[in-house]
Amino acid sequence: MSEELLLSVESGVAVLTLNRPERLNALTRTMLSGLHTHLAALAEDPEIGCVVLTGSGRAFCSGGDVRVQASVAGKSGQSPEQRTDQLRASMEASRLLHDMPKPTIAMVNGVAAGAGMSLALACDLRIAGESARMTTAFAKVGLSGDYGGTYFLTQLVGPSKARELYLTAELLDAPRLLKLGLVTQVVHDDALAAETMALANKFASGPRVAYRYIKRNIEVAEAGTLSDALDSEAYGMLRTRETADHAEAARAFVEKRVPVFTGR
Repeated sequence: MSEELLLSVESGVAVLTLNRPERLNALTRTMLSGLHTHLAALAEDPEIGCVVLTGSGRAFCSGGDVRVQASVAGKSGQSPEQRTDQLRASMEASRLLHDMPKPTIAMVNGVAAGAGMSLALACDLRIAGESARMTTAFAKVGLSGDYGGTYFLTQLVGPSKARELYLTAELLDAPRLLKLGLVTQVVHDDALAAETMALANKFASGPRVAYRYIKRNIEVAEAGTLSDALDSEAYGMLRTRETADHAEAARAFVEKRVPVFTGR
C-alpha cells in the first residue's frame, strides 16, 4: 500500500487517510487508484461496518494537484476519449463512497476543496472540525468540476444554490457549512477524531443489514419515482424483518433494555 494513502481497521471501522500533508493531501493517481481498490474491497468485507475518510495534517483534501496537472497538460499522448475514460474510471471512488452498503463518514479536518469537497460530499455523513473550510474551487482554476460534486451538491442544497457555489467558488467556513446542511455537525478540532470515531463505532456495532437497505431506499428515492421507492421499501422491510438484529431489537423493546446487534 502506498504511503500516500493509509488504511487502518479497528472494531469493524476502516479509516482511509489521504497522506500528503505537505501538499494539503492533493490527489495523485496513486492515491485515487488506492482509494478505488480499498473502497471496492471494504464494500464487500463482512468484517467492516463503517468507513471513515479523512486527511493527514491540517487539511482534508485540497483537490487535484494543480502543479502536476499544469506540468503534464497536453503531454499525455492520449486522445481526449482515452483521457475521459481514465478520469471517469478514477471517479468511481465517489460512487463507491456513495453506494457502499454500509455507512461512510467524512472526517473533515481543515480545507476540502475541488475534488476533495466532492469526495467529502460523496460520504453519507460529514463531521467537521471548527477550522474546516469547503469550496468547489474549480472555477478559480478554469475547470468545470468532477468526482460527482455537482450531483451531490445539487442533492444537498438544490440546483439554484449549487449553481451559485460552483460559479462563485465561495470559501465556506464551518458555521456556514452547518447552516447549509453540508456537514452533519461541527465540533472542536481537538475533539474531531473522538467524535467521528464514536459515531463510526456506533454504526459498526449497529444493525448492518438495516443500514444496507436504508441506503438502498434513499438511493432509489434520489432518482426514482414514488412507486420505485415504495417497491424498494417493501422489499427492504421484508428482508430486514427476517434478520437476527430485528428479532433482538424486538426482544430488547419488550424487556426494556438496549439491543445488542450482531450485524446479521
